[in-house]
Amino acid sequence: MSMTTILMTVLGIAIFAVGLLFSIAWHELGHLSTAKLFGIRVPQYMVGFGPTIWSRKKGDTEYGIKAIPAGGYIRMIGMFPPGADGRLEARSTSPWRSMIEDARSAAFEELQPGDETRLFYTRKPWKRVIVMFAGPFMNLVLAVVIFMGVSMTFGFRTETTEVAGVSQCVIPQSEKRDTCKASDTASPAKAAGLREGDTIVAFNGQKIDDWQTLSDRIRATIGPASITVQRDGQETTLHPVLKKNSVAKKDGDGQAVPDQYVVAGFLGFEPRIEIVPLSFGDSVVRMGDMIENGVDSIIALPSKVPDLWNAAFRDGERAADSPVGVVGAARIGGEVMNLDVPAQSQVAMMLFLLAAFNLSLFLFNMLPLLPLDGGHIAGALWESLRRTVARVFKRPDPGPFDVARLMPVAYVVAGVFICFTLLVLVADIVNPVKIT
Repeated sequence: MSMTTILMTVLGIAIFAVGLLFSIAWHELGHLSTAKLFGIRVPQYMVGFGPTIWSRKKGDTEYGIKAIPAGGYIRMIGMFPPGADGRLEARSTSPWRSMIEDARSAAFEELQPGDETRLFYTRKPWKRVIVMFAGPFMNLVLAVVIFMGVSMTFGFRTETTEVAGVSQCVIPQSEKRDTCKASDTASPAKAAGLREGDTIVAFNGQKIDDWQTLSDRIRATIGPASITVQRDGQETTLHPVLKKNSVAKKDGDGQAVPDQYVVAGFLGFEPRIEIVPLSFGDSVVRMGDMIENGVDSIIALPSKVPDLWNAAFRDGERAADSPVGVVGAARIGGEVMNLDVPAQSQVAMMLFLLAAFNLSLFLFNMLPLLPLDGGHIAGALWESLRRTVARVFKRPDPGPFDVARLMPVAYVVAGVFICFTLLVLVADIVNPVKIT
């Protein structure tokens, strides 16, 4: 590995680390600003975990940066209500009960005179929902702004109707070979006289201006056809005879499905690929697809564990859609800086990586499980429902929902997340996801 490669890799990792720290700080700023808006006292705002490397106190909040840039937090007074006995020092010999009591005690450990009116649990449920949702929402906003901005200014790799190359013969794509055999027939495109540099503007007399439409019509046609091409400023009509061939299956988005093939019409040319900025509407559609894919990825996480285990400990192949952690994403950032592409492409890819990371933070934190933000949101919504039902049926107010009772479950969930994170970390180190 050359010194230049090492330096560019380090630069890519450093850029991603800065983006990661900003994303975490941005997330916690959402919690902090809304907590202060609703009069909740926040003793600490920290980016990172572990030993504090810098901090400064302003007002009643300590702002700081910690050594491990793998997360962040704010501490709010009174996250959980007192126990039924009203005391905070109560303890139990039950380990599960102790978890509840320890969490409750920690929520009051910095209680000062006058804080009785600045406790988190005393705020109305809708205010608590806003405080807990504000953090993930900030990540969603950042993801949308980055994605929309880059897609409308830089764009995406897009297949066009311009011919980049003509196939010499008909080769089933399922055979995965590039060279022609003596028994292979000439491709319909070559036989009809299609040339590199031609731009196909019509198929069977119908105007064509995008690759997906052209591809679908070619696949639906077997036998004689007509294509109109623009060549040297003039339009020329060619008359190929399309043949059956084994071609890659497409998904609902028009993307090729790996190792799946269908029999369809075949012309035999390679489209030119260009970087094309998207309109606002198309960018919104792409952003929607990105969110949908993110949701699907979160749902599919449990099914990824066997492949991750094999990739980490049994020399299994690391799938391109395998989950990656902070280390894996940083390595990808380093690889981006070493790609043989223009600098603007590298910047765009780094920004897209940061957008994807922020979208993942949003989706992951919205899971309705403690200790995630979504767990606290679910608790506040449940409290609101209980109080509404009691009010409708004229029953006594049940009071705040004691989220601390769910702490044993939170510890189990946290343990599962830690194990999964460690598995991803090992896989990212010994068998990382690579880009091309």
